[in-house]
This record gives sequence, structure tokens and C-alpha cells, in this order.
Amino acid sequence: MSILGNRVVRREDPGFLTGAATYVDNLQLENAAHLLYVRSTLANGTITELDVEESRTAPGVIAVFSGAEIAAEMGTTPNVLPMFPEELRRPYVAIDSVKHVGQPVVAILAETMGQALDAAELVIVDYDVLPAVVDLEDAMQDNIVLHPEFGSNVLDRMPASEADFSGCEVVVEARIDNQRLTGAPIEPRAGAAWWTDDGRLVHYSACQGAHPTRDLLATIMGLEKDQVRVVVPDVGGGFGAKSRTYPEELALGWYAKKIGRPVKWTETRTENVQAMPQGRGQLQYAKLGGTRDGEITAYQLDVLQDIGAYPIIGAVLAGMTRRMLTGTYDIANVGFSAANVLTSKVCVTAYRGAGRPEATVAIERMIDLFADEIGADAAEVRAKNLVPKFLEPYTTGIGTEYDNGDYPEALRLALAAVDYEQMLARQAAVRASGSSNVLGIGIGMYVEVTSGGPGSEFGSVALQPDGRVRVLSGATAFGQGHDTTFAMIVADRLGVPMEHIDIVQGDTDLVDRGALTVGSRSMQLAGTALANASQRLIDRAKQLAADHLEADVDDLTFDSGAGRFHVVGTPAVAATWLDIATVLDDDLREEHDFSAPMPTFPSGCHVAVVEVDTDTGGVNLLRMVAVDDAGKILNPLIAEGQIHGGLAQGIAQVLFEGIQYDEDGNLVTANFMDYLVPSAAELPSFELVHLETPTWVNELGAKGVGESGTIGAIPAVYNAVMDAVSHLGVRHMETPLTPEKIWRALTGRS
Repeated sequence: MSILGNRVVRREDPGFLTGAATYVDNLQLENAAHLLYVRSTLANGTITELDVEESRTAPGVIAVFSGAEIAAEMGTTPNVLPMFPEELRRPYVAIDSVKHVGQPVVAILAETMGQALDAAELVIVDYDVLPAVVDLEDAMQDNIVLHPEFGSNVLDRMPASEADFSGCEVVVEARIDNQRLTGAPIEPRAGAAWWTDDGRLVHYSACQGAHPTRDLLATIMGLEKDQVRVVVPDVGGGFGAKSRTYPEELALGWYAKKIGRPVKWTETRTENVQAMPQGRGQLQYAKLGGTRDGEITAYQLDVLQDIGAYPIIGAVLAGMTRRMLTGTYDIANVGFSAANVLTSKVCVTAYRGAGRPEATVAIERMIDLFADEIGADAAEVRAKNLVPKFLEPYTTGIGTEYDNGDYPEALRLALAAVDYEQMLARQAAVRASGSSNVLGIGIGMYVEVTSGGPGSEFGSVALQPDGRVRVLSGATAFGQGHDTTFAMIVADRLGVPMEHIDIVQGDTDLVDRGALTVGSRSMQLAGTALANASQRLIDRAKQLAADHLEADVDDLTFDSGAGRFHVVGTPAVAATWLDIATVLDDDLREEHDFSAPMPTFPSGCHVAVVEVDTDTGGVNLLRMVAVDDAGKILNPLIAEGQIHGGLAQGIAQVLFEGIQYDEDGNLVTANFMDYLVPSAAELPSFELVHLETPTWVNELGAKGVGESGTIGAIPAVYNAVMDAVSHLGVRHMETPLTPEKIWRALTGRS
């Protein structure tokens, strides 16, 4: 019987729970200097004076560097993507101007962090203050241009298309603001770097891809790739925000060379909220039309994407929104446009879902508004317009090809689990009673793309002379449970106990190659690579097994359940992996790079039930039902953990979290007193329902599950709150749906 599909407890966790895990900040480096950045307190301005002389002579200070000094040797940071304009490349440290609050202005290296903080107080920076570019719609007018040398706040526009609404009987429109969020990983950004005696750069990083970081550092430092070693130890969360290694960290090797000592950097929580690139920031103008009996016949979504002060991954996220435009619905007549807009705020990057939640929010909110307009039940409108079950590729109205899915079954299961009809009756009774605590029911259908970018993933499997199996993966773990699931895959293929399998990842000296671990790609790419490498190892080991059994290799078969080779028809006499290992002088190793023919598209349906206190605007999330179809589930325990985390982040976006800037570009949610990350006390026990449509795209049948919980939860909770108050005349509000915002909407106070 296969181990795959069983609830195997994560074997990583004892180390995390007992303090044996190693994070970057745990590194004990002899003679290490501590790095601190003095950061801009201004959102937009010209630097007129920078005086660091007194800080250079402060106790414990090793060196102080200005942006001009760094740029003289390092230039500016490489463009994240080749199409970004040269004039918008970000400096490592600001030189003549600052473009957002939190941008580094001076780098200080000291013996201790306390001494660096004291020295920072001695730095004098004066600015000519320029108006901030905060509001997206205002930024589009170019009345104030953030980068005068570029000439506009509009970085670029995607090719536009227009839906035809001429035949629609009913049309609804809405302005939907997907507010900025911060990933708030439990471990902020961190790095450490030093040079070896033979001239190699060693860099430890809390990032989402050891090999891409190595390649970037080699380019920056003018080195060959084998002259750089990047190690990613244990990482306290990423959520997409750590998919890119940022300028503050990329300069560590340069600092270390200049002072001839190791350099460590770990940002504070306030710095993390203030300066780590953020997510979402997408303003949408949505329009949906159809017939009075509930058929959707036209859909248009026009997007303004806030990309922050410099273009990074945020400048391509609208493409993911376009890709998932129609969600789970069969709508042929669609249109889309998008503009990427520069603002004097920190850059925008990928954040759990990266453009897909935005698409889902738009279509799901519009369906609720459409159903309300025609006086129909929201579930019935969805059922009427869903793409029917399909096992072969389906192409959407915008041109995206899905692999397979069963959206009607997801809706059916979710409604049954929540007892939808009973909930509707309960809601009607509460409304009829005149209670100030009203009930809302929200549905969120979703389909998303996983492993949506190009590229492959590497894996190798080796039998060692001592009989243990050593597994190398190019993926980078930061909480997903790779160590357990990868070991399960290899154990299933080889018939070797998991405790005899060692997983190695996150070290460019030990693992040949690898890619970014993003977009829920790990199991379907890295896992399939290991499955294929395992099969290659079996094929290669057959000859050694044949020699051991004194048999013809063509007569042998492999029993994966027992991990034994034997002659067909005579299983009593067999060669085990340990038998083969005893004749080895070195590892017997096979590898594979797996590239999928297309992405996969997990899907599902979430239903939220909320209670809203109309006197205070307070929201109590009573139930959260989630049906998630991620293809073949290799370890339900780990998949459920991923879904739980995703649900929490989706709920947080709707009810609690939101980055806020004032009109001058000052961040007013700079810590956890103001930026409200929910705890377990604010969340209900989640009700998960199993649905499995294995994909044909990879041999494991697996689709990604890392972001699904977030993507389904956002529209479900959003729609639930709006459903609770819609009978009181409130049809739409912008998230986060805080008690004050709800109270103001109900009382007519702006």
C-alpha cells in the first residue's frame, strides 16, 4: 500500500518546537559587523544635505556608507525583469532623492546593533520636500510625476479589449479596491555574508530561492556562479514577499569586502512593515451584464495596479488577474485593460495568490451584485453560469487554458456542508425578528493557476554505500513541509522507510540547480522530478540487483511495496537496497529536471457565515466551510495546514489587515498595534471538505494548494458581510471591513 495520500506527521516540526531550528539571525559569526539602515522619513523629496561624519566616529562604528559611495562601485540594482526602464532602476541606497518612506539613505556597520542605532541618531539628512504621489487615480493624471526623468507615473499599459454590453438586460458596476497588505512573516528579512580565504562569497538568506539569489549575487559582484555559495537555512515564512532578494540584502557581500569582516543584517518589525515590498494594491472598475433570468453574457474588468516607487514583480501581477479573469464561469464575451502606476510608496510584489485573488474578488463580488439586482439567489446564479465538469483542457473567454475541474461539484458540496437552505431560513428569521445582530452568507467560487511561470525544477536521488538514500531538491522550503512530503514520494517509489531518507535543499554548494519556490509549484514540479529520479535509480539499480541474484536483468522486476528486486515469479529470493549498497564504492545517483507541459488549475468553493452587529459594525465570523480541489493530495495533513494558513490570510484581508498611507505618503500602519494581524481567537474552526480531480499534467496528479485558501476565503467572507447588510441599503464597501467602516455605512456617516 502506498504511503501517498496518508496523514503523515511533519518530521520537520520537532526541530522547530524544541529550538533546534537555525535561522539566519541565529548564526554565530566570529567578528561579525551588524548592519543598520537609516531610512527616509519622507515619501518624496530631494536630498539637499547628508552629513555622516559624526556617525563615522561614534563608538563601535566600523564604517558608514552613503548611496553615492555604494553606487560608485556597484552602480544601481539590476532590473528585476528586462523590460523595465533603465531610468527606474532602484539604487541600493538613495543617492540624490527618496521616493518612499523607508527607503535606505545611509548604511551603518557597527560592532553591535545598539551602537549602530546610536550612530544612526547622529546622521543629518535634509530634504527639499516634494508632494507625495499616493492616490492611484490622482497618480494617473501626472500632475505630480514621481520620476521626472521617466516622465510619467504610468509605467505601461496592457493591451485592452472591450466586452459588448449592448444585448444585456441588466448591468451592474462597482469600484473594488484590493488594499495593500504586508506579508508579516514571523521572521523578517535577514541575511549574512562573508568572503572565504580563496575568494568565494558565502551568503545566508531568508529567501524563497537559493539558486536565483546566487545567480543574482554573481551578476552583481562580477563573479562566476561557482564563486558564490548561497545557503537558505530555516525560514520563518515567505508568502511571496521573500521571492525576491532585495537591495538591502544584495549589498551585504560588498559591505563585507569593504570592511574585511562578515556582515549580518536582520530588519526590525517596523522596518519590515515599512520597507519590505507589499502585496495587492489593485484598484478595479468592474462591469457585469446578463439576462433577468440570471445568465451572464458580458464582463469587463479595468485595472489600475499600484506598483510603488520602483517596478518589481508588482508590475506584472495584472497579467495574472487577466489570466484568471472569468474564474469558474463560462463567459465568452469579456474585456480587460490594465495600467501599472508608480506611486511614492514601497514597491509591490507577489503576496499569497499574486494577482489571482484580485481576479476572484472581482468576479465573485459582481455575481453577488448581479444576483441582488435581479432578485435571484446568489448560489443559483453561480450554478447557472459555471463551466460544467471537464477532464480535458478548457479555454476561457479571455483565452486561458485550464487543465481540468469540477466546479459544480465544489459548489454542491459546499452548500450541502453549510446546509444552505437552512441558513437562508435562519437568516430570514433573524431579519424578521428585528434583531440588531444580522446574519450574512457568502459564497466564493475560485479557480487559480499554480506553477504558472516557465521553468523546471531539479531533483536527484542517490543510494549511498551505507544504505541510506540522499535526496537533493532545487526547491526551497520555508514552512510548506517539503522534508516530509519529498521523503514520502521517494519512499513510495523506492520502498525505503522514510527514516532512511535524507532531504537536502537550500544550499547551492550541495544542490546542483534550482528555481524560485513560488506559485504553489513545489509538489507538482519538484515532487515529480524526485519521482522520476527515483524511477531512474530503480532502472539503474536493476543491473546491480541482477548481478547479486546471478540473474538476467530482463527477468527482474521491482516490488516498490517491499523495496526488493526479484526474478519474475520467484519473489522469495530478492535483492534489497541494502544488498545493492554493500557493493557500492560511491553514491548510486540519478537526477531529473521536470518541466510541465502547462500549469495546473486548482479550484473550489468557500462559504462563510457571519453575524454583523448593526449597532457597532462588529463582525463575528461564525462558520468557514472550504471545499478545495488541488488534484491528488499526497499528504492530507500538510495540505490542510496550507489551507488553514491560507484561510486565515484571506479572512484577515477582508476583516482586519490593510496598509494605510496618509496624503503625505507617511505609513500610518507601521506596527502590529495598527496593522491588525488576527490571532486564533478571531478565527473559527475551519470546516474542510474533500474534493479531488487529479490533473493529467504531472504523474503525481497534484495541483498546488499553497494559495487556494486565501483565494477562496476573500470573496466568501467579503460577500457574507455585504449579504448581512444588503437589506439595509448597503450594497458595497471597500475592505478591510472594519467595525467603524461598517457602522459609518449603516448610519450614513462618511
